Amino acid sequence: MGLFVAFALVSLRLMQIQIAQSERFAQAADDQYDKPVVLPALRGSLLDRNGNPIASSTMFVMVEANPRNVGRDSVALVKSLSKITGKSKAFYAGLLKKGWKKRYVLLESRLKMEAVQRLALDTLRGVNLTDKSTRIYHGGIVAGQLLGITNASDSGIAGIEMGFNKLLTGKDGKMIYQKIGRTSLVATVDNLRIDPVAGHNITLTIDLLLQQIAESELERGVKENEAEGGIVIMLQPKTGEVLAVAQYPRVNPASFGKASKENQKLRAVTDMVEPGSVFKIVTASAALDGGLIRPEQKFNAENGVYLVSVKGKKKPRVIKDVHKYGLISFRESMELSSNIVMAKASNLIGNEKLYTMSRGYGFGTKTSIDIPAEIGGVLRKPMLWSALTRHSLSYGYEVGVTPIQIAAAYGAIANGGILMRPFILKRETDADGVVVTETEPAPVRRVVSEETAATLTSFLEGVVERGTAVSAKIPGMRIAGKTGTSKRLVNGSYEGSEYTASFVGFFPAEAPEIVCLVMLDKPRGINYYGGTTSAPIFREIVKRIVASSDRYALPIAGDVRDVREEESAAKAPVTTDPARAGAKQKPVAGVRTAGAGDGKSRAAEKKLTTAGTIAEKISAAGASRHIAPDVRGLSMREAINVLRDEKFEPSVFGSGVVVSQNPRPGEPVSSGSVIRLTCEPKTPKTGDLK
Repeated sequence: MGLFVAFALVSLRLMQIQIAQSERFAQAADDQYDKPVVLPALRGSLLDRNGNPIASSTMFVMVEANPRNVGRDSVALVKSLSKITGKSKAFYAGLLKKGWKKRYVLLESRLKMEAVQRLALDTLRGVNLTDKSTRIYHGGIVAGQLLGITNASDSGIAGIEMGFNKLLTGKDGKMIYQKIGRTSLVATVDNLRIDPVAGHNITLTIDLLLQQIAESELERGVKENEAEGGIVIMLQPKTGEVLAVAQYPRVNPASFGKASKENQKLRAVTDMVEPGSVFKIVTASAALDGGLIRPEQKFNAENGVYLVSVKGKKKPRVIKDVHKYGLISFRESMELSSNIVMAKASNLIGNEKLYTMSRGYGFGTKTSIDIPAEIGGVLRKPMLWSALTRHSLSYGYEVGVTPIQIAAAYGAIANGGILMRPFILKRETDADGVVVTETEPAPVRRVVSEETAATLTSFLEGVVERGTAVSAKIPGMRIAGKTGTSKRLVNGSYEGSEYTASFVGFFPAEAPEIVCLVMLDKPRGINYYGGTTSAPIFREIVKRIVASSDRYALPIAGDVRDVREEESAAKAPVTTDPARAGAKQKPVAGVRTAGAGDGKSRAAEKKLTTAGTIAEKISAAGASRHIAPDVRGLSMREAINVLRDEKFEPSVFGSGVVVSQNPRPGEPVSSGSVIRLTCEPKTPKTGDLK
């Protein structure tokens, strides 16, 4: 009986194993012989608005070997690795010998995949190959804090890399290998393979050319003014697109973690300051839009010192201006940046209206820009104001604002009174280039009427033309802007020697294309005022933009011929008569002309010398095709002019002289094609750069 029961139990167990749990045990058996290997997905790329790569990922191979299992294949292994890297065979043989007791020895961590595949390292015994994705930042140190960084797992942990991590991250695949022994893996024909899916590519609103200009001019300005640091922000006022965010000290994204925590922050969105006089647009807006004050209405500026009685206090409050003024108009008070007149204007405006206008411009709340870690700043409600707050607020104290809020507020004036939400994600595309999402400009609200915006613009033009920002002036160009110099609060009190110096402006004032904020931290040079420190940096930025980009090189009054006249001159026959050549030449903004008797720029010369060859190649290629002209060696501006004249769309990376182009010179291309130019600064030496 006992034997029967035992037999029955064994039979039941066999039935359970073979029938009820057959899949489970079959899987366990497979697991003994199968080894899943992750196939990492490539992280999506970051591009600037013109399609120039900013950051991308590439796949490298990590090579490990089991010294005991390599056996006779060790000779082929060390020979192959030596051929790839240039290191000696003895180097790799030594690593294998030294790691004899180890299960695996790391031989190389970053080999190019094509080299590994070409030499078939995966066919050697005891060799384990692991794909590793590595992030490459094509601009070097450019936009370090903005871009952020990825960790060892290729996930974004700061900046844009973190903000768009879900979009950039792909989906890993896997490959099932068969185990041979304890360590060797072999791929077979019927092995399961799930291919990885690459992450999506992100096109930013950033213009790399503008970003590079902003960073280099900011660095120069910080050093000249002995400041601790600085920020530059550029926006497109009509859309809210962020064109550049520069910060100094700079951080290299390739070594991001080595920078201090303070420098890792993108302070344009994470830090707030008391803005000082750049905030006076709020006071002026409330006064003008409400019809409370007329532009030419006169105020007594009290000869630079205004004593205000404060209820409950024996001593009056003292409000000072830098310079002594008497009777001045409200317009002049903006041009001369009078704190006294703004304080008097705030008495007519009242607490509620001043607060409402401040909130209308977006102060005290986040802009909702698509950059991580943004803060909203501080703007207290009127019920929490002291007897001093209204006056303080009227000229930019007792309020905490972020640099991006200031830039967006001035963007509203430049945009006819409509505040736009700033954004940096322009377009998301999949690995095949199909557009997934595209950001549309988003109006937040109308802050002031179009008429008030126009009046404010005229005020700000006066600031540059004859007020505190004459150092931002560029002859022939209409620029609107405002200076600001605010004491910094240190340990609860205002430090007399520490300031934030600012200038924010837009150009051209009649049809604004760019809003640019320049802010310096603690300038300690000859001067610390925004008009003498930040405004000149703005001027140099604008001059470089105008000189290097056709998009922003708008006609300057009295300095540029009619466009049709320029086109006619370009098509006119070239004369070799020194007496006639260049006799009717006029200077063209941003275009360098040759010396007396030459009669043409290097760009025109380059076009004319290759015109015959190009025409012949076009004829041979067909009427619908064109040939890429050779613009190497030209300045960036000259190359852009050549390409635009030939009906091509230039895309520029870098600045200075064109050192390479794609498509290459002479290649057949379609009309309207994008030709990418790589430029580098011209090396100062005797003779021309060829």
